[in-house]
Amino acid sequence: MKCRHCGSPLQLPFLDLGSAPPSNAYLSEAALRAPETWFPLRLLVCETCWLVQTEDHAGREALFTDDYAYFSSFSSSWLAHAQAYVQAMRERLALTPASRVVEVASNDGYLLQYVQAAGIPCYGVEPTASTAAAARARGIDVVERFFGVALAEELAAAGRQADLMAANNVLAHVPDINDFVGGFTRLLKPHGVATFEFPHLLRMVQGCQFDTAYHEHYSYLSLTAVQRLFAANGLVVIDVQELPTHGGSLRVFAARADAVDHPQACPEGTARVQQVLAHEAAAGMRSADFYSDFQAQAIRVKRELLTFLLQCQADGVTVGAYGAAAKGNTLLNFAGVRPDLLPYVVDKNPAKQGQSLPGSRIPVVGEAHLRAQRPQRVLILPWNLRDEISVQLDEIRGWGGQFVTAVPRLEIW
Repeated sequence: MKCRHCGSPLQLPFLDLGSAPPSNAYLSEAALRAPETWFPLRLLVCETCWLVQTEDHAGREALFTDDYAYFSSFSSSWLAHAQAYVQAMRERLALTPASRVVEVASNDGYLLQYVQAAGIPCYGVEPTASTAAAARARGIDVVERFFGVALAEELAAAGRQADLMAANNVLAHVPDINDFVGGFTRLLKPHGVATFEFPHLLRMVQGCQFDTAYHEHYSYLSLTAVQRLFAANGLVVIDVQELPTHGGSLRVFAARADAVDHPQACPEGTARVQQVLAHEAAAGMRSADFYSDFQAQAIRVKRELLTFLLQCQADGVTVGAYGAAAKGNTLLNFAGVRPDLLPYVVDKNPAKQGQSLPGSRIPVVGEAHLRAQRPQRVLILPWNLRDEISVQLDEIRGWGGQFVTAVPRLEIW
């Protein structure tokens, strides 16, 4: 296999999780009677541009299907994050009703609803029919296509260029990353700004966040790799912010490389970019040694989780899980957990309830099931939302229940 960005041969291993089905391919009752398709889940490192990436096994159409079940609006903390972003961008970029905002991978309209409420013209680009329909129900204009150079040129020719383009947690999800980034160069106005948010590879390694590896994540990103990727496709990084979301993310601000006297280019932004690049260099992200111990840490987490579940079973301690999230599916399938050890997972998304998790085939139920069962331990699978979920489910304390997270190490509280 060759690097998706620079074409160099990939030889440095990073993580091998065996095989798993697509992490968002939830199973209906009928699907439970049929075989599942599993793909190898291995990550490799490009030693030329330092882009970490999955092996090629599944195309985007097989992963982002019409019934895609991830809806951003079911997380209250993520909605608050989106609302704060819109307010910050309005102020920073002086957005008005004469501006245009485009979100790529706009999902169910979780972010654009705030742009629309502010009276700023906007539209989304979203390839999954289920989430696009939810956004349209909010009155948001959605182009239901995969984004890349061809679509960007088509939209630009139709006079739909953007003052601001937002791309939250999508840069990692695209197989042809050069074509995707090149689309921003074409759709941005000359002095437009694009922001990209993505989990930071440095935090992924430091926090042993191996469960953020799944087939839908084709790339695992550092600013080192992103800066090179953008430069090769007509963008320049002008600023960066470090965010707490998803266990530690970056928000990268980019402009067209051909922009002259860009109003958002400033010494402070350049200094922040250089600071993050220096942190990555100091951590050793441009050397093979940085990537060498990640596999062992993943195995440690797997063993700790299995030991916990087996001990609970032996002691008669009841356990349920919360959050039918993609990262949870990675963890459960790597650990080989099945309904005999974890009988159900609760999720408040109706699109997931009544289905079963891919691979593990653990049933997904509503919150009423949790209250009826009153488990003594609740395993929070989306550990990045542990604070939000523990407040939401504080009532379990009333029956003596405790919360559990497995990443970066097993914790009961």
